[in-house]
Amino acid sequence: MRKDYNLEKRKYIIGGFIILIVAIYLVRLFNLQVMDSNYKIFADSNAFMRKTLYPSRGMMRDRNDKLVVYNQPAYDVMMIPKNVQEFDTLDFCSTLNITKDQFLKRIADMKDKRLNPGYSSYTPQKFITHISAQDYGRLQEKLYRFPGFFIQQRILRQYMHSAAANVLGNIREVSQRDIERDNYYAAGDYCGDLGVEKSYEEYLRGEKGVEILIRDAYGRIKGKYDDGAHDVAPVSGRDIKLSIDIDLQMYGEKLMQNKIGAIVAIEPSTGEILAMVSSPTYDPKLLVGRERGKNYKELVNNFYKPLYDRSLMGAYPPGSTFKPSQGLILRQEDIISLTTAYPCYHGFINGGLRVGCHGHGSPIALKPALQTSCNAFFCWGLKAMLDGKRAKYGSVAEAFEVWKRHLVSLGYGYKLGVDLPGESRGFIPNAQFYNKIYGEGHWSANTIISIAIGQGEILATPLQIANLCATIANRGWFITPHVVKEIQDTILPVELTERRYPTIDRQHFEDVAEGMRMAVTGGTCRLANLRDIEVCGKTGTAQNPHGKDHSAFIGFAPYNDPKIAICVYVENAGFGATYGVPIGSLMIEKYLTDTIAPERQYLETRMFESNTIISSGVKKH
Repeated sequence: MRKDYNLEKRKYIIGGFIILIVAIYLVRLFNLQVMDSNYKIFADSNAFMRKTLYPSRGMMRDRNDKLVVYNQPAYDVMMIPKNVQEFDTLDFCSTLNITKDQFLKRIADMKDKRLNPGYSSYTPQKFITHISAQDYGRLQEKLYRFPGFFIQQRILRQYMHSAAANVLGNIREVSQRDIERDNYYAAGDYCGDLGVEKSYEEYLRGEKGVEILIRDAYGRIKGKYDDGAHDVAPVSGRDIKLSIDIDLQMYGEKLMQNKIGAIVAIEPSTGEILAMVSSPTYDPKLLVGRERGKNYKELVNNFYKPLYDRSLMGAYPPGSTFKPSQGLILRQEDIISLTTAYPCYHGFINGGLRVGCHGHGSPIALKPALQTSCNAFFCWGLKAMLDGKRAKYGSVAEAFEVWKRHLVSLGYGYKLGVDLPGESRGFIPNAQFYNKIYGEGHWSANTIISIAIGQGEILATPLQIANLCATIANRGWFITPHVVKEIQDTILPVELTERRYPTIDRQHFEDVAEGMRMAVTGGTCRLANLRDIEVCGKTGTAQNPHGKDHSAFIGFAPYNDPKIAICVYVENAGFGATYGVPIGSLMIEKYLTDTIAPERQYLETRMFESNTIISSGVKKH
């Protein structure tokens, strides 16, 4: 019989087709059972409920162990839409004190993926947040009537004082971007927002736990799966000890009420920030609970911007508080000696240019120039460095770059690295900046002379100005300013404990410190003179093109064993001696003695009651 080759080929084709079908089924089964977890999740969701256990957030205490931030339990009503069965809606709404319209709106908002990008009918969704203890108690008793709903315990931040809002920060619900950036978070979680809450979030937040509950065919919770053998307990966040003295902080905020500006006080030997006041401020309790969104919006729209932390974000002309840094550079570069004296004919007058100054003796040397805050001395000094040392530097631009490098080493022009978000770098121009404006080789000291006295293009934050004062107090070194003193079971980062040395020799800081002491004993800072405490200081009156001058002050004490260095900056308040000096000296006195001497209490009362916002003409438009 003759062999049919066509039939033989067909047999192989059919066999191959069957093998291919089997292979496809096997691959698909492998994907479904091993690679793709969706069906397992769906199946598990019918039998199990994985309930997240949120850790207690780390608490905060001040440097004297006074409790500042702590936790209170809060309760969110959650629902798994897939598990919701018919229930008495009116009873549910009555239990939670909401209307049926509010109920329907919450359901609609939950399912709106623009408002709730992570929505899934199989996963827990937030129905209502932060219910009261009374509502929680009522709902807990009736929860069995509302299948698909459960109560999730969380924490709310609570504050012992209505102070230090910009330092402490707050917590907010995470955004989709937060979730994408850090897989720790899920929809409905909270994270730190602003201040210490944000910068130390990973220490404060702790580690989540999980509780696995078993359900019957009707979705009712029947208890823990395997008696809780697979549950994971949450791990509390780490407690933080702040460097802030909360009593000094509150005192500073009271002195600055009805004023715009900032106070920064530093312990020179450690770089620890003792007080960090931004004014106007706000009560941190406003950003807690169900009213947070509404209150936050009001703060954002407030004309005086209380959310804007002027102590580290505000970039101001430092005015005459800049002069100590100029004295240090002139001495380091051997432009002047301690006996070098420059004339002051009620100001710096050269080539048709005049920078005014108040009356005092002339000619004048470095220490008396600091004592009397002479503008002319520092203008002549900058001119001698930029224009008079061509043989040393080669050009004005090269001399200027040397000048700038010294300032950067003193903490100006760049972020200091404080352990808070939002720090501004201020501004110190370079030679290229002026080349672009005036043309290369077409500018000199006279062109930019106002920078010698902290005006012109110079901008600094109160934090940077306070850090300069701490550097002088230490006679030539500083530690990066920081607001956290200790973290539970953790060593502080080395950048917050190491000394940083500017490019200026120690002996020059000693000379400047002596000039600042003279300013208190017989110069522009006489109001800062305290009984039994040797205070050193320097006033600053910063010109403001938009209105009244700003009042500034830097000071430290005691002279030989400094415990506090401070910067005060009050916008639109006039001379440095009018507000800067009184507020700064009161802060120093309060910190070192815990009281205000009877003969100085009139000064305290005046600062408490004064209102520079009204007197400056700054008002809402």
